[in-house]
Amino acid sequence: MQHIFLLGGKKAIITGAAKGVGERIAVVFAQLGADSFLVDIDNVGLKETVQEVQRQGREACSLVADITDLKILQNLVQNAIEKMGKIDILINNAGIALTNRAEDVTEQEWDRTMGVNLKTVFFLSQYVGKHMIKRRYGKIVNIASQTGIVAEEEHAAYAASKAGVVGLTKVLALEWGKYNINVNSVAPTIILTPMGKRIWSGEKGEGMLQKIPIGRFAKPEDVAYLVAFLSSDLSSMMTGTTVMIDGGYTAA
Repeated sequence: MQHIFLLGGKKAIITGAAKGVGERIAVVFAQLGADSFLVDIDNVGLKETVQEVQRQGREACSLVADITDLKILQNLVQNAIEKMGKIDILINNAGIALTNRAEDVTEQEWDRTMGVNLKTVFFLSQYVGKHMIKRRYGKIVNIASQTGIVAEEEHAAYAASKAGVVGLTKVLALEWGKYNINVNSVAPTIILTPMGKRIWSGEKGEGMLQKIPIGRFAKPEDVAYLVAFLSSDLSSMMTGTTVMIDGGYTAA
C-alpha cells in the first residue's frame, strides 16, 4: 500500500507556506515525492521553506504576494501551470485570526478576515478548478477550524469565515465530483504555530487544554499528515468531508 500513498510526480499549490502548518505540509509533500508552488506574504519564511523542500530533493517555486488580490491569484495559477506543467493538488492553508469580542469587531477586521480566510479560498479554488476540470483530476484540501464547527469566544469573524469554508467545501465537492475532483477540508483544534501560541498562551490556553480529551494541542505535522492522505489517491472515495483534528474536543 505504501506506493499508493506516495505523491511522486504530483504538483501542488500551497498557500501560507512560510511557516507553521503550511511549511510542514510543503515538507511532508516533498518527502512523499511532490513538487510545490509555495505562496505567502512572508518573504523570509518562504525562502526558508523553499530551501527545506529542496533539501528533501524536490522542486519548489515561490511567490511572495497578498493573495486577496484576485488579479494576483489569476497570475499565480497561470505561473504555477507554466512552471510545473500542471496542478494536481491545491492546499488552501493561508489564514488569519483577528480575535475580538463580537460587540467590538470592526468592519476592517471583518473584511480582512473574510478576504483571507474565505474569499481567497473560493476564488483560488475556482481558478485552479477550471484547470482541474479540463484534466478531469484534482485534489483540493481546505484548512478550516474546529471554530467553524463549535463556538469560541472572541472569534466571531474567524468562526464565520471557517464555517464558510466548511460549507464551500461541500458545494465544490458536489459540483466537481463528476470531474474526478475531490474537495475536502480539515478542522484542527489549536495548533502550536506562532499564531496559535500568541493567541492561546497562559490561562486562556490552559482552560482550552482541559477540554481536549487527548490532553494536548495539535502540532503542525498532525495536520500535514492528514492533508497528505487527503491529497493522495488513497482518499479517492472521500469528498465533501470535513475531518476533525481536535483530540476529541468535539466528541462530547
